[in-house]
This record gives sequence, structure tokens and C-alpha cells, in this order.
Amino acid sequence: MGISSILFIVLIAVGFGFFAFNVRKVIANINLGRDKKINDRKGERWKVMTLVALGQKKMFHRPIPALLHLVIYVAFILTQVELIEIIIDGITESHRIFQPYLGGFYKLIISIIEVLSVLALVATFAFLARRNLLKLPRFHKDEMTGWPKLDGNIILYLEILLVLFIFTMNGADEAMHIANGNESYGFAMSQWYGPFLFGGMDVETLHLFERIGWWGHLAIVLTFMNYLPYSKHFHIFLAFPNVWYSNLDAKGRLSNMEAVTNEVKMMFDPEADPYAAPAEPVGEPQTFGVKDVTDLPWNSLLQAYTCTECGRCTSECPANQTGKLLSPRKIMMDTRDRMVELGDYKRNNGADKHDNKTLVHDYITEEELWACTSCNACVEACPVNIDPLSIIVDLRRYLVMEESKAPSELTGMFSNIENNGAPWQFAQADRLKWKDEN
Repeated sequence: MGISSILFIVLIAVGFGFFAFNVRKVIANINLGRDKKINDRKGERWKVMTLVALGQKKMFHRPIPALLHLVIYVAFILTQVELIEIIIDGITESHRIFQPYLGGFYKLIISIIEVLSVLALVATFAFLARRNLLKLPRFHKDEMTGWPKLDGNIILYLEILLVLFIFTMNGADEAMHIANGNESYGFAMSQWYGPFLFGGMDVETLHLFERIGWWGHLAIVLTFMNYLPYSKHFHIFLAFPNVWYSNLDAKGRLSNMEAVTNEVKMMFDPEADPYAAPAEPVGEPQTFGVKDVTDLPWNSLLQAYTCTECGRCTSECPANQTGKLLSPRKIMMDTRDRMVELGDYKRNNGADKHDNKTLVHDYITEEELWACTSCNACVEACPVNIDPLSIIVDLRRYLVMEESKAPSELTGMFSNIENNGAPWQFAQADRLKWKDEN
């Protein structure tokens, strides 16, 4: 084993090791949420994951960006075949190790990768234009300034570099292959641009360009992989489990709190003793609603990590469209930012420590929460089945049931329900007087 192989193995080990370290941090952050068992309707979950995560069904509500995204998505998957070959070649100090074994199929695979790489390059420039030149409104909301805007562009710059390194590697290799007296590889793109761009160079120069493309390809992949846990693009890995664990109930159905449900059932139970002493609480007293990310179920935190910040939820939100402060995308971004901050604080100061900040008030304001109309437009629009509404509802529950805070319009309704048994300001005895009138 030569020096090149040893350096390659060390680079791969460091790259994948750092990625594993960051993945463990992500898992620990998600586990800050409370436990929630989701193992029902497995057949339906596999079907939804296949259609929504793999098939990108909901993306095609907007055909043009969907097609552009599909090209990059398929190119990303297929280029992993070439990456596997690069890793094996780096360890064994071989060159295109799959070619002798796969023959014509190898030529087909690399040709498809090259064509998709060209299309992905076109799609990448289109996405850059949409974000920075066309200035689509959903990419220029208040929450999309600073790092979120830069993050969206960085991944596109890396994509351009990756495709350029692939073209350099294959083009120089094609020209070098011919210069050594061999027939063309016959790949769809490089058989044409390789001799055009690199023809006439000596073999040593061609080998240098091929190595630049080869090592550059590997370096961009490792950089991209380790950048993902810090980026919104971690959805590349998390979209599949997120959709599998997503809410399959009918849109508009709100969850009930078990403690409140039990109290109501007891009130309507004729055999219940209203004077009986309440049962001794077990463990920590339950908080009504959600104050911080530790009160959210773990799958809501998974959703926060999966959010692509595409803004489809916000662009469909009627409250946002009418100038209200609410942005469902910001709700998910704030949840993720708070989760990461609290996770880092606990790792540095102890698992039982808390930084005295909360998701509500410190990150998400009451004005944002009460602007929501609970219409589910954001849930319907999300291409990976993220549910901002469930977080909003639980945060509002906390405000009402723990802090006794609600808009004045709702406060009046609550009083009427308590006193009159209905939202209207009429006593129960007066509500049916209309039937006696002539």
C-alpha cells in the first residue's frame, strides 16, 4: 500500500468520522423532545414515504421548480455510483475498477451521469437566478436574510464545483486514454468535449488534470457531506424518516391532551365521585401545551431539522399574505435554532442544566402564534409533510392554560362558555325564548 492510499484512507476516515460525530449531535438534539410512539398504519406509511419522499409527489404542484429539483435529485443519487468507484480506486490504487467487469453497462451508467450532470448544472444556475436575480418573494422574507440566504447559495456553489470537477476528471481521462493509444471510452459527453478541451496536451499534463478532477470530486463530496448537518439541506437524509413518521390523520384534526380529556370524561361520568381525592401524580407534573423544545414530541424536532426553508408553507399562508407577522417557515426555523442552542448548552454544561430561555417569547412571539387561522394551508403545501400547525397549537395551549394569555376576543368567548355553556353572551335559560315568540 502506497503513500497515496494511506493518505486517501486517512482523508476518508476523517471525513466520515466527523460526519458521524455531527449526526450523533443531531440525534441527541432530536431526543431532547418528549417520547412519542409512532408505529401504527405501517403499510400506509410506506406508501406515503414512497410517493412523497421518493417520488416527490407534492413537489409537482409547481412543475418548473419540481423538474429542476428532480434533475439534481436523480443526479445526486446516480453520482454515488461514481463516488463508490472513486473510493475503491483510492484504496486499491486502481483506475476505473468497475469498467472491466461491467463493460457496456458501465459505459451506460457513466454516460447517464454525465448527461444528468449537465442538466444539474443548468438547474443549479436556474436556482441561483430564482434566488438572486428574479427575487421570488418567498425567498426574500424577513427570516431569509443573513445565514439562511447564504446557506441556500453555498450549496449551489458546491454543486457547480462538483460538476466542474467531474467534467475535468472525465474529460482529461478521455484525452489521456486516447493519447495512450486506446479507443475512446465512449461516454456520452466526455468523448466530445474531452479531446476538444484537453487534446494536444502531453500525458503528464493530462494526468495532472485528471487527478485534479478526481481529488476535487472527492473533496467536494466530503465537504458537502460534513456541511449538511449545519445546513437546511440535511433534508437529503431526513426527508424519508420524516415523511414516514408524519401525521396521517385528516387535515384539521387537532390532538387532545390526555390529562384534559380524562378530566372531561370524569365530569360526564355519573358514577364518578366529585369529592374524591385526586390520585397522587406520578413523576414531574405535566405541562399544559409547549413552552420549550423539550415539551415538543421528538418527531416535531425531526421535522424542524428536515425543513428545507423552501417557503411554500409561508407563500400559501393566508395570514402571511395579508401582512400578518406569522410565517410557518420561521416557526420551523426558530424551533430548529432553539433546539440546536439548547442541545449545545446541555452538552457544555450538563444534561440537567437549562439556559433559562424558551421557544415561546424568546424565539416565537405571541403575535405570530395568534395570527394563525389553523387552516392547514402550510401543512398541505409542505413537500415533505412538515406540520408547523401542531407546534403553533401547542404553543398557544401553553399561553392559554399556563400563562392565562389570550386575545381579548377569545377571553370573552372563554368566559361565555364557562358561564353560559356556549360562546354567546346569553344565559342558558334565555337561549330558547325565541321558540315561544309569535
